[in-house]
Amino acid sequence: MYLEQIEKVNDIKKLNKKEYPLLAEEIRKFLIEKISETGGHLGSNLGTVELTMALHLCFDFPKDKVVWDVGHQCYTHKILTGRQDAFDSLRQYGGMSGFPKRGESECDAMDTGHSSTSISAALGLAKARDLQGRHNKIFAVIGDGALSGGMAYEALNNAARLRSNMIIVLNDNQMSISKNVGGMSNYLGKIRTDTNYTELKQDVENALEKLPHFGNRLTERIRGVKDLIKRIFIPGMLFEDMGITYIGPIDGHDIGQMVTAFNSASKLNAAVIVHVVTQKGKGYPPAQKDPSSFHGVGPFRVSDGTLLHSKKDVPTYTNVFQNVMLETMADREDVVAISAAMPTGTGLAAVAEQYPDRFFDVGIAEEHAVTFAAGLALGGSRPVVALYSTFLQRAYDQILHDVCIGSLPVVFAVDRAGLVGSDGETHQGIFDIAFLSQMPNLTVMAPKNSQELEDMFSFAFAQEGPVAIRYSRGAAYDGLSDHREAIRVGRSEWIHTGRDIAVIAVGSMVEVAVHAVEMLQQKGLDPTLINARFVKPMDEQMLKQVAAQHSIVVTMEDGVITGGFGQAVAAWYAATERGEKCPKIVNIALPDAFIEHGTVQQLRSKYGQDAESVAARIEQVWRQQ
Repeated sequence: MYLEQIEKVNDIKKLNKKEYPLLAEEIRKFLIEKISETGGHLGSNLGTVELTMALHLCFDFPKDKVVWDVGHQCYTHKILTGRQDAFDSLRQYGGMSGFPKRGESECDAMDTGHSSTSISAALGLAKARDLQGRHNKIFAVIGDGALSGGMAYEALNNAARLRSNMIIVLNDNQMSISKNVGGMSNYLGKIRTDTNYTELKQDVENALEKLPHFGNRLTERIRGVKDLIKRIFIPGMLFEDMGITYIGPIDGHDIGQMVTAFNSASKLNAAVIVHVVTQKGKGYPPAQKDPSSFHGVGPFRVSDGTLLHSKKDVPTYTNVFQNVMLETMADREDVVAISAAMPTGTGLAAVAEQYPDRFFDVGIAEEHAVTFAAGLALGGSRPVVALYSTFLQRAYDQILHDVCIGSLPVVFAVDRAGLVGSDGETHQGIFDIAFLSQMPNLTVMAPKNSQELEDMFSFAFAQEGPVAIRYSRGAAYDGLSDHREAIRVGRSEWIHTGRDIAVIAVGSMVEVAVHAVEMLQQKGLDPTLINARFVKPMDEQMLKQVAAQHSIVVTMEDGVITGGFGQAVAAWYAATERGEKCPKIVNIALPDAFIEHGTVQQLRSKYGQDAESVAARIEQVWRQQ
């Protein structure tokens, strides 16, 4: 009824105050129904319905700008800016993104997807506004989990110097993906739970300001007492001490309170934090009970939250990694595990439960996680850092500088490598091969199946330097189980010896290559198939042998072509003086581009990474020579 009245931006302002709760209820029902069909980020969006409504009631879009940190919570914003009809295609190939996208609406100020960036971006927008003499409002919405990221602190430090208005909305739901950890989480918890803070704040401030001053020495003493009392009784003093005005905490489900707070904050010529306390998953009992599982969820049954098309009986590479860690840590007391706020997603939740003293969740702080691991390694431990590929790139400098220069024995478990699907550009794990291959002293590996993943971790723990093992999202390949040669440094594995054409595949592409070779064999071709195993160091002995026996060499990888494995192979052949003609090199990889959202199979088909496309391309090259 009320949702039908929201056809375009600012339509919410046509409603009266009594209708706000009813609209919020309709939005929650709408989100639950739509996400149950498409999948998406449910818990975070249910928790920010009233918060988003309050923002839209107070400000004028698209003139005013909001930067959503990560963007997991932007669905209500999309509804209120006229994109309600697009939700049938949410996160579907060719459909609406699950994150803010400037290409979708001028009300989306920035394309986001990674954590802890919103304050920096909003600060830049605010300074640009001031320099150009505009007067629009700029605000960032950041969660308490994202606030644990180091970049957020850097931005807060800089924001304190701003002599004009910028509003930082701290959405405090006590969760990131998993439960928040660390000092900032504890600090916010104290603020949100101690009622004395909010009840006494104004009284304390008023009383302190009325204290008389008697001489310089006494004045300084009184000032010291004032500061001490403020730290005891006034919430947000961490932010106040940084020079940022603090308002809160306030009820994030009370639209009236938030409207008042936002309007007050917008009148100050300074950076302001409005601390809003919300409940992740609000309005949907399954999500409230288990917010981690309903952070990002596939299609589900609305009645009870049961996932549809569940494949729990099929082990994933993440499951295999979990079992490897449990077995290894049972045998070796020096092995420790590190997560950056994602113990469940990376398979370390069971490790945290069974070995709490050797598991460390550092929060959303990938850079710290890596350098922390370096320190552990220097101290005699054998750390394993488990991160998604897309988040590993946030720690490029730390891997290079703090781990690789010293050749420290840190193992990187790189989950979600390659195409990951519906989260789109910001989450595709397609750059790790290229940037990890640049790093001296780092060994980079990729398994063809679940057995090989186990063997690679055993190999990694026996090395004296850093090792990165990348593996894909989803079900682990169980084929080629009869091919399980011992892993040796920089040595590949010959799966099938054919003639004329050699296919060298990396990681998950081995499975694709198996099917492509079968298709080619049916057409009379008989390619050699090689499992690369090592991205770095490359198997130069294998490359020499391949060149001697084949006229065409095809490389296959689920990463970008630029700086990838295939280009490294081509460069090796080009730089090697062999005294004979080099084979023709065909690189099958993803383009030098950001890959949109869609299912993995859809994207593989589009970008020529499925078996049919690979077979067709190889046959074409063979026929044209």
